[in-house]
Amino acid sequence: MTKYSLVGYDGSEASRRAFQFAIDLARCGHGRVRVVSVVQITEGGADACALMMADCGTDRARELLQELTAIVADADQLVDVELTHGSPCEVLLDQVDRYGIDHIVIGHTERGVLARWLLGSVSSNVLERARVPVTVVP
Repeated sequence: MTKYSLVGYDGSEASRRAFQFAIDLARCGHGRVRVVSVVQITEGGADACALMMADCGTDRARELLQELTAIVADADQLVDVELTHGSPCEVLLDQVDRYGIDHIVIGHTERGVLARWLLGSVSSNVLERARVPVTVVP
């Protein structure tokens, strides 16, 4: 039985569907959902990212919880929210060990072959490397 699901959330339609799926699953098993939003900084490195997170982390976490509550009215009762920086795949996989996650739910948006080759696919990478069940919501 799933007790603590992890959702990678970026505000996309696919991540909203993944969030809704995880909430429905949590309700069935009296579990919780951990929603992680990952900021991936490509320029400026870790220092720029740390500054940005310090400046807007608390406000953005509050905004994220409000956004999730607009999707599911009682989300604040079922959800833990975290904003962090790094590689989305690495962050999600690290969360599994750190927080005792027993299920990952991620959204998937179909990209062309070139975009997948250039950017990679978070869902594919998580599927290949996760040590817990993963549900990919289209």
